[in-house]
Amino acid sequence: MKLLTFSTSAHTVPRIGVMRNDDIVDIESAARIAGTALVFDPTDMLSLIECGSAGLDQIRALLDAYREGQAVPEKMRVHAPIPRPRKNVFCVGWNYVEHFEEGERIRQSGQELPARPVFFTKAPTTVIGPFDDIPCDPALSNKFDWEVELGVVIGKQGKSLTEENALAHVFGFTVINDISVRDVQRAHGGQWFKGKSFDGTCPMGAYLVTSDEVDHDNLRLTCTVNGAIKQDSNTKYMYFKIPRLLVELSRGMTLEPGDIISTGTPAGVGFARNPPEYLKPGDVVETEIMGLGWMRNTMV
Repeated sequence: MKLLTFSTSAHTVPRIGVMRNDDIVDIESAARIAGTALVFDPTDMLSLIECGSAGLDQIRALLDAYREGQAVPEKMRVHAPIPRPRKNVFCVGWNYVEHFEEGERIRQSGQELPARPVFFTKAPTTVIGPFDDIPCDPALSNKFDWEVELGVVIGKQGKSLTEENALAHVFGFTVINDISVRDVQRAHGGQWFKGKSFDGTCPMGAYLVTSDEVDHDNLRLTCTVNGAIKQDSNTKYMYFKIPRLLVELSRGMTLEPGDIISTGTPAGVGFARNPPEYLKPGDVVETEIMGLGWMRNTMV
């Protein structure tokens, strides 16, 4: 099921929609027409995620009774599936061998491949929609970089998960661009949080696709800048697979419904190029993951 959060000029409060064939179905409108009392708040994706299978079953029943008149008009704004996460977005560094190696070539440290994943976070204020502008103030930095990543959204609370049960806690998957401010990222004692948490540096969407429809181990992911391909890889090349990431992250720490994990980026980022390349005002960044949708964001 392809879920999204959208608004229109007539309904400015964001609401949940579902892609059905080529139409977007407004779940609140469909429930009203069908006379169905929803078990979740149709304006809040987090509410649906917390309801789990009960909420999804209601949506499936509404889709079975769908009529053409319930489609959303074409003019709408698509928001991030979770426009404002309750917590920081969890992120993984160095999770594709090729990306780890390109970074190590820059540092010339001879460091070996990691035994455990590297985790950091991005503030909730970084999250923007799949077609929103990305703010980049040259007075703050001129080293904004791109990173296409597979996003995992938790659906069921869990702590100290095992590789056998970890995937049962996943609600779905989405596309994330972990925009990074490279000089700021390295300016705070090796802690990446500040350079990863500028406002508007986490485009997300366009869809949140439920886990039953996603082969997360075999998804092509690409990033282009002004039409030129910069990253082109596949999630099958992840060094730490998703179950392992969830096991490591949940050790001694509770994962909750709606938590978002960005699982790392493949090779092709700007800072590792020769010469380095960075995003500037006017650049258009497009990121896509097979089956999960695409994003188009302009640097302003």
